[in-house]
Amino acid sequence: MSRIPLVDLRAQYRTISHEIDEALNRVLERQSFINGKEVAAFESEFAEACETTNCIGVSNGTSAIELALAALGVGHGDEVITVSHTFFATVGAIIRTGAQPVFVDIDPESWTMDPAQVAGAITAKTKAIVPVHIYGHPADVPAVAKAAPGIPIVEDAAQAHLGRYYGSPVGSAGAVATFSFYPGKNLGAYGDAGAVISDDSDLAAKMRALRDHGRSSGAKYSHDQIGSNMRMDEFQAAVLRVKLPRLRTWTDSRQELAARYERSLAGSGVTTQVVEPWAEHVRHLYVLCHPRRDLLLADLREYGIDAGIHYPLPVHLQPAILDRPDLWRHGSSLTVTEEVAATCLSLPLYPELGTDDVDRVSDALRELLLRQAA
Repeated sequence: MSRIPLVDLRAQYRTISHEIDEALNRVLERQSFINGKEVAAFESEFAEACETTNCIGVSNGTSAIELALAALGVGHGDEVITVSHTFFATVGAIIRTGAQPVFVDIDPESWTMDPAQVAGAITAKTKAIVPVHIYGHPADVPAVAKAAPGIPIVEDAAQAHLGRYYGSPVGSAGAVATFSFYPGKNLGAYGDAGAVISDDSDLAAKMRALRDHGRSSGAKYSHDQIGSNMRMDEFQAAVLRVKLPRLRTWTDSRQELAARYERSLAGSGVTTQVVEPWAEHVRHLYVLCHPRRDLLLADLREYGIDAGIHYPLPVHLQPAILDRPDLWRHGSSLTVTEEVAATCLSLPLYPELGTDDVDRVSDALRELLLRQAA
């Protein structure tokens, strides 16, 4: 029996290979690779998909966060409230600005930033808040904004393309939202790429300049600010333009397959991420929790099922910062964060997976859970 991968990018490529080849050849024919027509077109198309005014294509999701924070003036001596249950890049980007991340715990059901913890973490040094739309479930950004009036919010939407809260698209309640187009994302490039979106045109203009060495006048050797090189290249934009029109259909498939997992695993003894009634979960990952996670992971792989873990070690326990109290601080206890990290397990999920493979994974998992309970 063939293995079921956690993600299968080849399956997606087979459905769009002809259009991908045409898009890449289009770039090669133009011989324009930086700040060209493909990036400009993608920025316009992605802004429309996100129902926002401005989109700035950048080199990756990490640089998107760094760019947003820099544009907001975050720097040395500032604090940025965020969560520890995320990929390290969220926090690494904050630290690289010179600011100190302040960790608050996650909600025990949605596993996103707990708004109730935010107010108590605010100090006179708080310059921004970075909630994470983890696994594709939006954080409750309007509630976070209510708990922290006047403090800019940068939404880490790396896993939440097309996600919504309270009927509005992610990014609409924050000053900026940042996206990753890492190949395995719901909308993935064929390399690194990212974007920032904002309805604040002044802020967008600043980010557009900062991503391109601080140039804003259009003159090649005129630098109005000290920026960096965070530009998206034309090849990645061309690939993303092929994929973007399919994103809604791919998202629908992810949601349908996740719903099938939910039905199949009901009553099995696993804990799943609760989808809040105000949220549209775009199902970047299908994640469950179980106290014997590591054993389940090993046994599933023996069954030919490549499950994974996102993320096994919270950021505040990572070796790079664990013993560096100068780099970060607790804004609350992180009990839920540590519990989820110790027990979470990601099952295979991608639009081309198919219902038969979802059933095979579910059946295998239920059998293993029964065996463990015996």
